[in-house]
Amino acid sequence: MDIHEILKHLPHRYPFLLVDRVLECEPGKMIHAYKNVTINEPFFVGHFPHHPVMPGVLIMEALAQAAGILSFKTMGSKPDDNSVFYFVGIDNGRFKRPVSAGDQLHLHVEIERQVRGIWKYKAVARVDGEVAAEAALMCAQRDIA
Repeated sequence: MDIHEILKHLPHRYPFLLVDRVLECEPGKMIHAYKNVTINEPFFVGHFPHHPVMPGVLIMEALAQAAGILSFKTMGSKPDDNSVFYFVGIDNGRFKRPVSAGDQLHLHVEIERQVRGIWKYKAVARVDGEVAAEAALMCAQRDIA
C-alpha cells in the first residue's frame, strides 16, 4: 500500500500520520509497514535538540496506526465520521534501542484476538532488524456520540 491507500485506511493526517508504506498485509493476521524517520519530524525540535530521538510514545502510536490499518483491512471497511478507534492499552511495553533521524522504523503487528469491538495485537518495531520497541496493544472501536 502506498501513502494514498494508507490515507484511505487511517483518519490521521500530518503531523500525526506515522505510517509511510505497507509492505505486506494479511487481513485477519498481520501487517508489515514502515515509517521513514527524518530530521524534519516536528518532535525532533524538542526531543532532543542535541541528540534527536523519536519519542517512545510515538513509536507505540506508529505501531497502533499499523494495527488500525490491519483492523480496517480485516473488517473490509474504512474510517468514517460515525466511529473511532481508541488506543486503550499497552501491556509489557519495552524500548530496546533509540530510534533516530535517518532510521527506517519497521512496524510488525499481529492480531491476537478481536471480541466485541476490542482488538488485541502483538506489536514489534525494528530498525535494521534490531528490536527497537515491543508491546501488546489494545484498541477499541466505538461509535461517536
